[in-house]
Amino acid sequence: MKTKSFLRLMAKRFPKRLAESFDRVGLMTGKMPDDIKKVLLCLDLDWEILPKVKQFHPDLVITHHPFIFGTKFRVFKNDESKKLLCEEIDKLGIPVYSFHTNFDAGEGGMNDALCEALHLEDVYTPLLNPMMRIGYLKEDTDVFSFADYAKHHLDVNYGLLIHEGRPFIKKIGIIGGGGSRDWEVAKKEECDIYISGDAPHHVRRDIVNAKFNYLDLPHEIEKIFMPKMEKYLLSIDKDLIIQSFDHERLPKVV
Repeated sequence: MKTKSFLRLMAKRFPKRLAESFDRVGLMTGKMPDDIKKVLLCLDLDWEILPKVKQFHPDLVITHHPFIFGTKFRVFKNDESKKLLCEEIDKLGIPVYSFHTNFDAGEGGMNDALCEALHLEDVYTPLLNPMMRIGYLKEDTDVFSFADYAKHHLDVNYGLLIHEGRPFIKKIGIIGGGGSRDWEVAKKEECDIYISGDAPHHVRRDIVNAKFNYLDLPHEIEKIFMPKMEKYLLSIDKDLIIQSFDHERLPKVV
């Protein structure tokens, strides 16, 4: 596939204007080739996945989380390991492109995929937060059963539940990854529970004092990025050769 066509179609579905102001999306390093035939997908490009990159040798690596979060000068000044890894990638002549919060907010992106996995109905995007999705279960379920249901369908083995709100769940708000601070939007939308991750202590205390339900799930639920992105890539070019690598293991619960 011609790279110009590829980038045009990707920008139409996940435009940079959807990215958060703090975010870094797009080309991280390298030079885009004229044609793209092989694509490697991963959440994060790190040392652990470098052997896979060398073995597969794609025309393009697409990550969810930005490979270089900021200017190279600033990042490399404070992170020698990242600098060395980037040098290894550049030696291979493989460009790295990242779709982060523009993928999260985009139609058919991260948060739509999570809603699909939970089998939510009548999903919508609240006006106060274009990244959040809100949808409904087919029927009410008690909060503890829902927590187990969410863990199972989002393929993680633990979560942190704050149960200070309604005892039964039907209306759910969700942002994958680190969106815990946006819980107030879900509450204003009269959700029965809000799902996100990476909630610090004081955010959890605010949720407790607001008498709301919150389910904190590991950031790794975002691994749904790989099958969702692969499906979209194949829809624009069925001849692409794609390999996805889910190399990030959950911490052990002790």
